[in-house]
Formats: sequence, structure tokens, C-alpha cells
Amino acid sequence: MSLGRTPAGADLFRNPARFCAEWLSPNSIYSLLHRDGGQLFPDEEFADLFQKVGRDCVPPRIVATVMVLQRLEGLSDREAVDRFAFDLRWKYAAGGLDFDYPGFVHTVLVDMRARLRRSERPNRVFDRVLEVARGAGLVGRRRVLDSTPLYDAVATQDTVTMIRSAIRQLLSKAGAELGLELRAALKRDDDYSSAGKPQCDWDDKEAREALIDALARDAYALLGVLDGRQLPPEVGEAARLLATVVGQDLEQTEEGLFRIARRVAADRVISVVDPQTRHGHKTAARGFDGYKGHVAVDPDSEIVTAVQVSPGNVGDGAVALALMDEVLKVSQPSDTAVAGDCDHNANRADELKRATADKATEKSELANEAQADSRQSAGSASEPKEVAAANKATETPKAVTELQADSDQHAELRKVEIYGDAACGTAENIEMIEQAGGESFLKVQVASNRNGYFAKGDFKIDLEQGAVNCPNGERVSIRRRADGSGFASFGSRCKSCPLAAQCTGSKKGRTISIHAHEQTIEQQREKQRSPEWKREYRATRPKVERKLGHMMFRRHGGRRARVRGLERVGQDFSILAAAINLHRLAVLGIRFVSRIQGWEAAMA
Repeated sequence: MSLGRTPAGADLFRNPARFCAEWLSPNSIYSLLHRDGGQLFPDEEFADLFQKVGRDCVPPRIVATVMVLQRLEGLSDREAVDRFAFDLRWKYAAGGLDFDYPGFVHTVLVDMRARLRRSERPNRVFDRVLEVARGAGLVGRRRVLDSTPLYDAVATQDTVTMIRSAIRQLLSKAGAELGLELRAALKRDDDYSSAGKPQCDWDDKEAREALIDALARDAYALLGVLDGRQLPPEVGEAARLLATVVGQDLEQTEEGLFRIARRVAADRVISVVDPQTRHGHKTAARGFDGYKGHVAVDPDSEIVTAVQVSPGNVGDGAVALALMDEVLKVSQPSDTAVAGDCDHNANRADELKRATADKATEKSELANEAQADSRQSAGSASEPKEVAAANKATETPKAVTELQADSDQHAELRKVEIYGDAACGTAENIEMIEQAGGESFLKVQVASNRNGYFAKGDFKIDLEQGAVNCPNGERVSIRRRADGSGFASFGSRCKSCPLAAQCTGSKKGRTISIHAHEQTIEQQREKQRSPEWKREYRATRPKVERKLGHMMFRRHGGRRARVRGLERVGQDFSILAAAINLHRLAVLGIRFVSRIQGWEAAMA
């Protein structure tokens, strides 16, 4: 399939552009996509996804526009192509297409997402929108981090259903010859051809136990047949899934029977339909099944600058570095660096200078010829038009002058500022920000005092001397572990201590845990006690909550994932972020000025 092109012309009598331009706000996303969609999503931007010969595809600009509006309005693929066929606003946004412009089938959207996933730039829609925001000067050097649950698109399965479904998957992918060999190893009276739970008297405990044991023995028999073999990728993946499900949920009794384990395995698989989904907890009392969507937001422009998706059981702190990476890379000052907020402006200034120089060179020959002609024309009192045009072309554009002044005005780099709640406030992340020359507004967990006992903050920790003093004045040395962490145990000293009732209820006495980066954590706790720090944090941190509220406004494709698998959910989440960013850019009045001047925002 070759690259299709968005039609350039429009029929005066069949085009809705005039009607839509009159009734739609200039700051709506439809108007932005109509006016500058050709610069946002040019067909050539997607040329690497298609071959040079073949049948023309649906123009990529149209498909990209439909994908963005689909995510903004929370529609399925079928609903999105219907909306494109019958909603004039969508055709207006796609380039002012005629009202009878033919639609396309929903599988075009599926195919485009698949092509993007296989490409070297799978998130190019989000990256392109972010590039436009940067070009307009809307992305500064402050970031706010947070995450939100994304419910999975599958049902959470119980142990019996998962084991039987994993066996079915392995048999279905094994092929004819290997499938016969595997089925010969099965003992249970089940052909594993139908989905769902097996037949059983679920009220009979012995029947349930017999069913679980029989399923486990069939599973281990299949794994025994495959042990040590070189398997095709899809068969090997199904075998690993079966081994994982059996190993995480079953245990063997002393009598040799298999039963459901009386424990919860770490990183437990909860569905064989989507093996990457996990149990997650946003808070201690609020759990969910699915994934987490992580975002970094510029609090000044409310533009989403980075997105990541992780399984639901991954902590926010583990993903924070990936969200900060794009801003921390340019946070360290250098001798040749320009002002932080104007880095993109300086780059634009260089481009403008080069473009102006090229244009001046091109015009100089015309100017020389015009001057030669003027010398031959005696008595001519007026300057030739060509000379005036050439002189005007060689003048420094106003945008260059402004950018140069702006860069000179910001001679020093502005520090990167990273905001986040205690889930992101790990010592490693704080140190990473500080080492990059930034300032951390990541909140660290305050030391707790359960049951009214003395909190850890009531103990004096002397890291230089490697000792801890308790509120009663007892001093104990810190015992270090290999990873740098440690503990201070007061042990028998607590028995005779008059403050023991306020300190601990343990017979072994009070123990203080020491983090491997204890000094970093204590310094951050000291910072966040200051009124200035609290004021800045409270003024900035909530902005990411509002942005996540915008992203999760639609349940389908917002809070509830539309697809399965970490990669597909991540791709959908990035397109959702691109749609939210475009909506914000439209409100800010962004528009493409020219190839040299680039993008600008009316409300920047």
C-alpha cells in the first residue's frame, strides 16, 4: 500500500468549510486542525509506514485527525468512522473535505496503529504535537508528575479458569503434530476445546480439590513434554504463561496433592487473556485491576510533556525518571548554553538566521544585476524595485531581533523544577534531580508514629558518627547492611527506660530503620517543612490532577482501556495525551505563522 494524499481542492457547492467557519469557535480543536492540520500531520510525516508502489491508502492526515478526535471524544473504532462519515465538523477538521467525501472502514484505524507500533517512532502523533508546543514557546522547565489507574479491558480470572485457559492456549498454538503429542499426555476427561470454567460441584469441597489437582497434573504433564525442546516463539510464550500460572497459584501438600496456595504471589498474573495486567493500589484502601498511566505536565501551560504506561503494581517512583528524562537532559548549564526557557527560542533564532542568510544570498545576485542596470540608466532618480526588494530581504527579521534580545536577557539557565507526591519522592529520584542541577519539589513520606509512639523524627540520627540517640538519651550504633541501609536496635535498654510506654510495645525494644540514602531523605523532609516550599508545592502540584481529570473524562478509552497489552495501552494513552494537548493548544490560540517563523500562541 502506498502513501495517499489529502485532497487539496474543494467543491464550492459541496464543501462545509464556510458553514463550519461561521459556527465553530476559532479556538476549537476543529478549527485548529482545519487551519493548520496540514502542518501538524502532513502526509509525508507517515511516509515511512507505506511502500512506494501499490494502492493508495487513506491519507494519513485524515486518519491521524480521526484518531485524535476519537480519543478526545471516547469513541470506538466503528463509532469514530461513523462520526467522520456524518459529522461535518470532523470533515472540516480533516482539511475541509466535501460533505460527501467517502468514509472508510474501521480496520483502517487498526492498521494505522499496527503500522505505528512496528515503526521506529511509534508515538509520533504525541511527539509531533509536543514539538509544536515547544516551537510556540509553551513548554518551560517545570514539571509535575502523577499517575492514574487505567482499568483493563479483560475480566480478572480465578485460578481454575486461568489454569484451564492457559492449557487451552498452549494446545491451540502447538500445531497438529505437537498438539497430538501433548494431548496424549493429558489424563483429565476434558478436550479443552470450550472456554469457561469446567463442570464441577462447586459446593463439594472434595470435588473442588480433585478438580484443582487434576488440572495441575495435566499442566505439569504438558510442561514435562516440552521440557528441553526448542519451541516456536508463540508456543514458548504459551508454555511460559502456563508455567507462571501454575507456579504462582498452586502448592503441593505433604500427601502430594496440588491445591490453591494460601498466599499471594509477587507480581501475580491475573488473566491469561492479558497477561501483563496486574492488581494495583492507588491507595491502601482502593485497589484496581489493570495498568497505571503516568504523566508529566508543564504547570504553566498545562501541556503534557511525557507519558508512560506500566502494570498496575509498579510504583510511581520507578517510572518518574522516564518522565523527567526529557527535561533533565538539558538541565545542566554549559558555557555555550542559553537561557532555559529560551532554549527553543535560541534554536529558532539560529534557524531564522540560516534561513535569512540563504535568502539573502539568493537575492544578492538579483540586487547586483539591478544595481548594474541602474548605473546604465542615467538620470534615473528612483531606486529600482528589485534593489529595494533585495535590500529588504537582507534585513534581519523582527523575530530574530526579538529572540536575540530574549536570549541575552536570560543569560543564566533557569533551574529545572520537578513536583510530585510522596509516591514519586524516592531518594534516588531526588538525587537524580539535584545532580542534574534541578530543584526537587518531590514530597517524601513523613515519619509516622503509630499508636501514638515516638516517631522516627523524635530520634536524633547522627550519620557521620553512625549512631542514633533516643528521646531518653540512649545512644546506639547503626548496623549497616551490604546495600548501605541499616538499623539501630535499642533492645534491652528499653526495659528500664521510663519512656518505653511512649516508644514501643515490642518485647525486643525499639528499632530504628536507616535508609541507604537517609541523608537525602532527611534533607528533603527539612525542606518541605518550610512555608515557602509548602506554598510553592500547593500552588503547583494540583494542576496535574486537573489534567488527569481531563484525560479520564471519557470512560471508554479514558479510565477503561480500549485494548489489551502494555504496548497497545501505552500507544492509546499517548494518542489520548496528544488529543488533550491539541485541545489545550487550540484554547491558547496557537497557529502556524510561516515556515521561518514557525508556530506562535496568541495567549502564550
